[in-house]
Formats: sequence, structure tokens, C-alpha cells
Amino acid sequence: MRAWAVVAAKQPLQEIELPTPEPTGKQVLLEVTHAGVCHSDIHIWEGEWDLGSRGKMRLSERGVVLPLAMGHEIVGRVVKWGPDAEGQGLAVGQTRIVFPWVGCGTCARCRAEDDNMCVQGKALGVFQNGGYATHVLAPQPRHLVDPGDLDPALAATYACSGITVFSAINKVMPLPADTPIVLVGAGGLGLQAIAVLKAMGHRRIVSVDISAEKLAAAREAGATDTLEATGDDVTKRLVALCGGPVEAIIDLVNGSATARICFDALTKGGRLVQVGLFGGELTVPLPVMAMRALTVQGSYVGSPKELRALVAMAQGGRLPAIPITREPMRNADAALQRLIAGKVTGRIVLTAEAA
Repeated sequence: MRAWAVVAAKQPLQEIELPTPEPTGKQVLLEVTHAGVCHSDIHIWEGEWDLGSRGKMRLSERGVVLPLAMGHEIVGRVVKWGPDAEGQGLAVGQTRIVFPWVGCGTCARCRAEDDNMCVQGKALGVFQNGGYATHVLAPQPRHLVDPGDLDPALAATYACSGITVFSAINKVMPLPADTPIVLVGAGGLGLQAIAVLKAMGHRRIVSVDISAEKLAAAREAGATDTLEATGDDVTKRLVALCGGPVEAIIDLVNGSATARICFDALTKGGRLVQVGLFGGELTVPLPVMAMRALTVQGSYVGSPKELRALVAMAQGGRLPAIPITREPMRNADAALQRLIAGKVTGRIVLTAEAA
């Protein structure tokens, strides 16, 4: 198979040949038709995450081996499967979304379909070759979801940005429809979160970003309020915009600066859900945590159950589409560089030549 792979950290992606995997057991081989370019791919390409005072987490020390075909937002066509997958509804040529956040497959969390919480994560596009390739191997048929009537390019984004925001939103729900929910970041995740909230019937959606262009896209997507997060008084202006301290904030950037703004804006009993992987750390006053009964909670992607629920919600156009820019797979490196430069609204989705 061909892959557009990371061969060295921070170096251009290279088109290389790799052995096409032969499925065994319950594995399913798919021909990739669409692969989203996600912000997390930047960190994988860089080879490290910023953990604040804990220093850098180098992916080579966590089991990531190069060359690696990144890409965890994948749609493909079923090609073949292992003998243990017989009788599970597979047919050659089926179009399927591939759930990428796979684990060991045998622990209690994997058996409960909370694969994303497995401590032995083996995510596609991170620890195994993913969608920046002509083929990808799914561990089991249950990791495949029928996109139904969805545009496959849009459906691909649901495997990461979609279930990531869906899972995070569910951590602050239920809330009255007119209670402000603040979304920090108006990139691909932010626009996806607006779409999900609108589909849920939520009416007060506040989008925060440093880019006027991205805030304009957020308003077009359905944000009721926007705030440009420049200057030293962002928290004060955010609280004023929301009519008082905030009950629910989802930080899709999650860097030191945004986390501080979010924490300081919370009301008594308020909840901050941290999603992004920008880097840094947050120091919190412990007595305030208790006296104001605050919750600061991380949220890591989502589960196969959440992907199926999200796709069901999206059927029939009930979930507004985010902006999608299609690029041929051969342009993977250029697409990644555009994302690094902050020049992407919504999502770039790489497509196979015949897709």
C-alpha cells in the first residue's frame, strides 16, 4: 500500500510503500477513501506534547514508531476480513466510518466499548498506521459504523472531532437550553461543537477565539454570541457577555492561557471540561475548588457507542455540516502545513484519487 507518512519528526511527509496488511482474526481491511486532517496530527508530526512543568512527552518514548501514516478520521470501503469476522454483516465494497481510538481489545474497558479509555491505547494514526494511506486495518467489525446518508467526507470527521465534542458536551449536560455554554476555540472542533449543540436544541452558544475570521465562521454556524479573546480582560468580558459567571465551559484549545480564563469565569458549581492538547498547565487555588464546588474534568475523544449515537443524530441532515475542504491524498503534507499555519476553517479532508 502507499502511505503519506511521517518519516522523521517535523520533516515533510513522504510518500512511501508499505506492505498491505492481511487481516487475521476479527480484523477488517478497508481501502481508504477519506481522511480528515486533525490538529492532533500536528503534535504527532512534531513528536511530542508540552506537559508544562512535567516537560515534553516524547511519542517515541510512548511506543510510536516511524515511519507512520497518521490520520484518525477515516472512511473507507471494506476489502476483506479475517476468518473470525465472518457472519458479522460485512460485505465487500461497504462504506464505513472507522473508529480509531482502539485499545487492547481484551480489558474490561474495551469489552464495555470504552476503548478510548483503555490504558494500552493502540489508536489508528498514532500507534498504528491510519488514514493517510491507501489502506487501513480495523481491529474488529464493531469498530466500523455505517455512515448512512452522510457525505463521507463529513462522516470522516465524526470519528474524532465529532465524537470528541459530543462526549465533552455530554459531560456538561443536561442544562436549560438558554443557559450559556462557552466553547473556547472556533476551529474544526469549535464548529463541530456548535453543530452538535444546535442539533440538541441548545439556544445559547458562546464562541471564543483570537481569530475574527474564525469567529465569523462560528456565527455563521449558529453561535449566538462571540468574543475575541485578545487583551488582558478576556475573563471580565466573557462573564459580562454571559450575564454573569458561567456554568459550563468547554475548552477546545486547553493551553495555559485559555485554561486560566475559563477557570476564573466559572460560577459556583460551574464545570470546565478540558479537551484540547495545546500544552501547558493550570494552577488552581484548592480552597476555591471546594468552596465553589467547581469541577475541572478532562475529556478524551469518545467511544464506539458515542460514534454510533452521533451518526444516528446526524442522519437526514439533522446535524449541520461544518465547512469541509477536500484535498487529494497526495497533498497531505501541504494540508498539514496549512493547519499548522492556522489557515484552515473547519476541516481539510484528504481524498483518494477515485473517491
